Amino acid sequence: MSLVCAISNEVPEHPCVSPVSNQVFERRLIEKFIAENGVDPMNGQPLSEEQLIDIKVSHPIRPKAASATSIPAILKSLQDEWDAVMLHSFTLRQQLQTTRQELSHALYQHDAACRVIARLTKEVTAAREALATLKPQAGLVAPQAMPASQPATGGAGGEPMEVSEQVGMTPEIIQKRGKTVPEELVRAEDLSKYRQVASHAGLHSASVPGILCMDLCPSDTNKVLTGGADKNVVVFDKKEEQIIATLKGHTKKVTSVIYHPSQSVVFSASPDSTIRVWSVTGGNCVQVVRAHEASVTGLSLHATGDYLLSSSEDQYWAFSDIQTGRVLTKVTDEAAGVALTCAQFHPDGLIFGTGTADSQIKIWDLKERTNVANFPGHSGPVTSIAFSENGYYLATGAQDSSVKLWDLRKLKNFKTIALDNNYEVKSLVFDQSGTYLAVGGSDIRVYICKQWSEVLNFSDHSGLVTGVAFGDNAQFLSSAGMDRSLKFYSL
Repeated sequence: MSLVCAISNEVPEHPCVSPVSNQVFERRLIEKFIAENGVDPMNGQPLSEEQLIDIKVSHPIRPKAASATSIPAILKSLQDEWDAVMLHSFTLRQQLQTTRQELSHALYQHDAACRVIARLTKEVTAAREALATLKPQAGLVAPQAMPASQPATGGAGGEPMEVSEQVGMTPEIIQKRGKTVPEELVRAEDLSKYRQVASHAGLHSASVPGILCMDLCPSDTNKVLTGGADKNVVVFDKKEEQIIATLKGHTKKVTSVIYHPSQSVVFSASPDSTIRVWSVTGGNCVQVVRAHEASVTGLSLHATGDYLLSSSEDQYWAFSDIQTGRVLTKVTDEAAGVALTCAQFHPDGLIFGTGTADSQIKIWDLKERTNVANFPGHSGPVTSIAFSENGYYLATGAQDSSVKLWDLRKLKNFKTIALDNNYEVKSLVFDQSGTYLAVGGSDIRVYICKQWSEVLNFSDHSGLVTGVAFGDNAQFLSSAGMDRSLKFYSL
């Protein structure tokens, strides 16, 4: 049985009972009546709102009006409800379409923002690299870019990091890289007095004679690395006069070798189209880089010590990770279509040079992987290139019996050293200060930079000189040749 309001005779939404007349009322109606009259409408006795007692009922159901009990009325009611549902559905579809448009617009905005952020990040990285290049040349410390997730604080206390604590090119590194001439550097007049002080002929096999390349360990120039026609790589200790390691694995002669500046690791390249990474302490090959499909003709280590540049007769140069052996990029000059004969990084690591079989020297931008300059002038295949440590000069040698010097700031040849007829240039190297240039080939010649005058000439090798290198501060000169000997020159 449903409750009925004594005033409206309808089912109340908020029923309450009067303790004076014991009748049920709709609360809003009885409150309005009490406010106007102050008595119970049934018996006229005084009544206040506080006396009313609420009745708790479960969702009262209003009885349908009598007019809604006929079949036409019911059909009309159903039609009204259907229309209401359709209108509501239409409204929801409109709202969904609007939401989709707003979401699509937001996604486009997000994509555009990501593109802008990527472009700005690229520009910031390029600016930082340019700043890092310019500051060492100005004699300043170039701080290394710090990751965004790492706060720039000096320690747990949160104090600002001092400039001296920032990682970059310290004055010691700048001095080693030729930004300043060290006081300990041997003077030209002393260098001209150098004589052969040692010769070692037992490093490589006598059955296939010839040392084809050499390098010194930058952190300890007593350690000498050689590659031979016998397919072996040899690490030799100059001070102890003994072989530290003989590394075997190449299937053809070894034509390029590099000693890592800070790790006990060496690199070698061969016409067997492989580049090998060797552990000196373990005496084994730890990585084989297969970046080329033909003879590897040049090898150079990036300034970070983490990446290798290689050139090949397959016309490509490659940039590889020494830790994983993965080739990160591989590029060729399709317009030229000619084999590469040598490769060398600029000291800043941002550009590098390659020599070609058609006498061209090409300068490449590593980041953009594009050819940014060409130096024509030689008349034979380029055999060797070397950047001075101050980054200003490039020395190139070719099978035309000449050494050319190029100014990288003006992009032009400013000096050509004409050598003897039929002189074969096999190796070019600047000392760490950029003061001297050594030429190895038919003999050994050392020139003083800027004057480009010859200060030294050795003809002790009985075969072609394939490699020359300076010790620390030019305290000694080392050479290797096709006569299978490794020689050292000093006072």
